[in-house]
Amino acid sequence: MSDDEPVRIRAAGGVVWRPGPAGVEVCLVHRPRYGDWSLPKGKLDAGEHPLAAAVREVAEETDVRAVPQVRLPTVRYRSEGRAKAVDWWSMRAVGSGGFQPGTEVDEVAWFPVDAAARQVSYPHDAEVIGAFAALPPVTATVLLVRHAHAGKRGTWSGPDTGRPLDAEGRAQARALVPLVTLVRPVRLLSASARRCVQTLDPSAARLDLPIEVCGDLDEPKPGQLAEECVLATAARLAAVAAAAEPVAVCSQGKVIPGALERLTGGPGDFVTAKGGGWLLAFAGDRLLPPDRL
Repeated sequence: MSDDEPVRIRAAGGVVWRPGPAGVEVCLVHRPRYGDWSLPKGKLDAGEHPLAAAVREVAEETDVRAVPQVRLPTVRYRSEGRAKAVDWWSMRAVGSGGFQPGTEVDEVAWFPVDAAARQVSYPHDAEVIGAFAALPPVTATVLLVRHAHAGKRGTWSGPDTGRPLDAEGRAQARALVPLVTLVRPVRLLSASARRCVQTLDPSAARLDLPIEVCGDLDEPKPGQLAEECVLATAARLAAVAAAAEPVAVCSQGKVIPGALERLTGGPGDFVTAKGGGWLLAFAGDRLLPPDRL
């Protein structure tokens, strides 16, 4: 199918991996309806974010709980005469339940990466596994978001750092909760502005975690050099990644683009909408291509 053909079916899934006796192993599912071996995936529910759908479908098909790490190439093909697009992420397995064979999936098995590429029934699955195999080992995952909508600066009479979220922003903050929880963060870090802390409040309540306020994530104050703040934010993100623990971070729009340019080592379109963000995967001190949420 051509890239400009309207997509009629949206789906998402994961290359789920775990350490094995001889190296990394990848999870595959056998579907009795088709008699095939494939990567776990499924259709998006109405209004569901593709990343959330990918993690949900992996859990439903395999009973494996997984943490997303890196976006892999989107696959497009025709299914039952309709254009279909499947978004893929690499995912680290962190737990599993008791798989019960069913009519959709009757077998789950783990294969070394090369064997998995040979085992799958479709070339596009093998290509996705190949893209996963080319990744360096991921050592840390960070979910970076910009604060949600907080009205207009000119309509707030108090100090700008005290400007709160408005109704739209509170809704955006609630909508972020399913994405923040996907990475299973052990820490929540926020810039010191009230609107940044409030953006993480619903996620903090869901995860029962405190919000750590960090001035290194702040945008420039009057008289302060913008580059100084960009460097501070980049350094803080690098330090968080060096701890090799999943973390969710809320910062501000004037420092996020520059910090990501510093960490990736080159220019890019890192302008971030309010309430939007990035899934960041680090391989040591190297930031892999950021995944816009």
